[in-house]
Amino acid sequence: MQFTSVPHPAPTHENVRKAAIADPGFGTVFTDHMVTVDYDEAKGGWHSAQIGPREAIALDPAASVLHYAQEIFEGMKAYQHPDGGLALFRPEENARRFNASARRMAMPEIPEKLFLDAVKLAVETDADWMPPVEGGTLYIRPFMFASEAFLGVRPAKQYKFVVILVSSGNYFKNGVNPVHIWVAQDYVRAAPGGTGAAKTGGNYAASLVPQAEAIAQGCDQVVFLDAIEHKWVEELGGMNLFFVRQDGSVITPPLTGTILPGITRDSLIAMLREEGLEVREEPYSIQQWREEAENGMLLETLACGTAAVVTPVGKVSSPDGSFEIGTGGIGQMAQKMRERLVGIQTGEVADTHGWVVKV
Repeated sequence: MQFTSVPHPAPTHENVRKAAIADPGFGTVFTDHMVTVDYDEAKGGWHSAQIGPREAIALDPAASVLHYAQEIFEGMKAYQHPDGGLALFRPEENARRFNASARRMAMPEIPEKLFLDAVKLAVETDADWMPPVEGGTLYIRPFMFASEAFLGVRPAKQYKFVVILVSSGNYFKNGVNPVHIWVAQDYVRAAPGGTGAAKTGGNYAASLVPQAEAIAQGCDQVVFLDAIEHKWVEELGGMNLFFVRQDGSVITPPLTGTILPGITRDSLIAMLREEGLEVREEPYSIQQWREEAENGMLLETLACGTAAVVTPVGKVSSPDGSFEIGTGGIGQMAQKMRERLVGIQTGEVADTHGWVVKV
């Protein structure tokens, strides 16, 4: 599919852009352009691909997404390489996960090539927005929503696929430091048969109240337990977890349909096994987490995701009290895995897996 290019009538002035990306933070400094592709069942599917100015999207008040929440998204990054070029990390996995989310939300799949072409075009067009700061990236947000105007509970017949970019620094405002976790008490993130494995906005909306509880308790993030027994650790509000143990094993909760299949998670499994560690995907209870932290069996807990990369968990709190992981600081494995993963992504470390895709 060919993309039509719509000229930007008033691109951001160079001086304004440079000032904005000098200290971009995370999630608020948007670039000039966006990619859009429309879907209409009556017109045979995907059509009208274009790149143009980032602008407001006109929606009918009866647009299906506003009433029935047919919406999915992805989180990706473009990285600056030493040769000045930009690269993506395992973008085909994002395309596949996007379509898995689409299937769960009764939405049309987008051809993987079209997804990847749209992402690359967006990055190429706004490459000048790459922030010149340590850890700076172009955060990429592909998303799709139901745009058909109707009131009735059925899958929509019209959709819009969009790619926008954000100039970004570190996800956590205090940089890479151990995070303090609050155990959700009265809320769960997902239940069997639900949408936990889909990257859909409703999952994140449902996490906002318990996340606010975590902040009120002086914590950085919330961790969710399973919906049935309320004892098995699942994931944080936006990150997967790994438990590094003294016996050379690493446990990560299994993908049973209630946990998002993280691409960083999958990459870490491969990297940890290359370190000679036995990685097991099996249930891990909150009681086991506390006991192994207190008796020394648990050396580190790693949280991982596209935005935060690899971040150590230093402390876990609940109404039953708190416990620290290891020394409460940044453990050796967290540091090693973060440095290696970021090194692969930025071209500083050899990519032996073929994970990096040049733009």
